Amino acid sequence: MRAEPRYWTAAEAAAALGVSRATLYAYTSRGQLRSEPVPGRTRERRYYREDIERLQERRDTRRDPAKAAARGLHWGSPVLDSSITLIQNGALYYRGRDVLKLAETAALEQVAALLWEEPSESLTIFHAPAQRQLSRLQGIAPDPLTRFQMALPLAAASDPAAHDLRPAAVRQTGARIVRLFLAVIAGAESALPAHNALAAAWTRPLAAPALRAALVLCADHELNASAFTARCAASAGASPYDVVSAALATLRGSRHGGASERVAALFAEAGSPERARATILNRMRRGEDLPGFSHPLYPAGDPRAALLLRLAQAADNRAGWRFVRSLWKAASAALQDQPNLDFGLVALARMYRLPPGAPLLLFALARTTGWIAHALEQYAAGDLIRPRARYTGPPPQEALAYRGAARGSIIRSR
Repeated sequence: MRAEPRYWTAAEAAAALGVSRATLYAYTSRGQLRSEPVPGRTRERRYYREDIERLQERRDTRRDPAKAAARGLHWGSPVLDSSITLIQNGALYYRGRDVLKLAETAALEQVAALLWEEPSESLTIFHAPAQRQLSRLQGIAPDPLTRFQMALPLAAASDPAAHDLRPAAVRQTGARIVRLFLAVIAGAESALPAHNALAAAWTRPLAAPALRAALVLCADHELNASAFTARCAASAGASPYDVVSAALATLRGSRHGGASERVAALFAEAGSPERARATILNRMRRGEDLPGFSHPLYPAGDPRAALLLRLAQAADNRAGWRFVRSLWKAASAALQDQPNLDFGLVALARMYRLPPGAPLLLFALARTTGWIAHALEQYAAGDLIRPRARYTGPPPQEALAYRGAARGSIIRSR
């Protein structure tokens, strides 16, 4: 599946907007569109696709607000106000802080404090189930993510503050939920920062700095499907435990966080550097999807993936990196696109020999902090999220019966 081009020609851009080239040039001079010379043809210019699409959205909003609102639910304009995360010009920010710079030094706990606007910047209070409870859950479900989903309602039932939705209480409940998740993954309670606890549990001490950065990069990503689900649950007054439970169910979908499992399957199918290109081409010939590449919000490439790949390359694993690079280059050449976060997480896990499922666990643990941030914001807003639907089904049977009866009366009256 070939990705859409990043640039359009002047003729394509003008046609897409339904304007003349003169109007197109006027948009550019006013700063509404970006253009640049075409490599090798300096007298021609090309235009950024995302700028054209943004102007199309504005035009559609003026002409048909209902249609524009429906389009906004599919990679369109934001449908909710939020001060948590900004994605702009290929960069990612948490409350105005550059996420790539945060990933250089910050830990997940510090990012949680930032996202949750914790005044003390300290989230040390935690509560996790006793070791016996952890062992019992492990016997029922060997998968840590499923164990966490099972543990959430149990923890909520024993937490007297579960339904206290005041901001300070929600922050502390959020901290308990994050530490609960960490305990489920590690198999025991730990007072260590999340990245150190994971590195110890997975016996990969050298991976701790890379794990720290990965957790920071995954903490939030604006109004994605799971964050929107979290906000819907919070708008209905659900507890933070139920908010995280709803969001986690969404995250596990194959088109969201579960995509990392599809990327891992692609890695397994290729198996070696020598088979990377053939695997990619065979998938494309069969019309199959190539997971792990392209992101609608990052036409020039996902910056989170770029950093994760640099961290993966820094691992002492030359053979592993040769394979990762071969698969990366083969897919990028075929798709004319760059890796996204899912590919970066799987590459990092492979290079540091993390256990199966580690990419999704890292994603989910980190994103839990983002869900709590969205819950806090939605609780404060106090509005119920309740979109309307445009009905497209069959007409009501009562109406049909009425029309039939009315038609019969008219015939008889004739």
